[in-house]
Amino acid sequence: MRRVIFNQKGGVGKSTIACNLAAIAASRGRRTLLVDLDPQANASRYLLGATLDQQKKTLAHFFDEMLGYTLFPQPLDSYAVATPFANLAVIPSDPRLEEVQFRLESRYKMFKLRDALDKLGGYDEVFIDTPPALNFFTRSALIAADTCLIPFDCDDFSRRALYSLLDSVREIQGDHNQRLRVEGIVVNQYQARANLPSRLIDELRAEGLPILDAFLSASIRIRESHHQALPMIHLDPRHKLTAEFSALYDLLAQ
Repeated sequence: MRRVIFNQKGGVGKSTIACNLAAIAASRGRRTLLVDLDPQANASRYLLGATLDQQKKTLAHFFDEMLGYTLFPQPLDSYAVATPFANLAVIPSDPRLEEVQFRLESRYKMFKLRDALDKLGGYDEVFIDTPPALNFFTRSALIAADTCLIPFDCDDFSRRALYSLLDSVREIQGDHNQRLRVEGIVVNQYQARANLPSRLIDELRAEGLPILDAFLSASIRIRESHHQALPMIHLDPRHKLTAEFSALYDLLAQ
């Protein structure tokens, strides 16, 4: 199973959701890999902490080899780095992905990530974190994935962006990846006592949009989780937000 976490809008929790779902999958004995396609490398930092700075092989190096800068390119799994958490590995990003992107686009390499993941063995689940833009890397991820999970913050800006995002996914489905399936829209930073989130959710459901029943609450604890480089299942297994991530994973696993 290959799942891409995607939204063109920044700050909606893509990396947080990707890492926490991957950590839960791994904690349940699933051999899990996270592929970080975002040059900001937030997901890589979340799972590796300070050791990210010691990595000599990242996705940027993989794409360099793909462009033919190395005589004997290495397979994608050789870039996987073990995290401190059992069953969980990450293929880390770095800011140099920004530079590599333009060369990849000019040489029509959009299907190469899918091809590399097709050859990847040894993992039960692969989570793909993406940049907050519909660019080469995001399209590559959507082409490579089986399913797409869309984080959504309950505000009007996020709602406006949602329609364009779904159109983009449908375009990829139609042109490049017919098996791609939208698993649903996951509501993040949910505030149960506020009127606006409930109203927006009801309106989107009335429009037929696939809002998932598992909501993720707003909590300062997630910031502490980022700071300590510990996904919630490892930082605070009994926290409400941990239970919500687990419920979301269970819902997706059905």
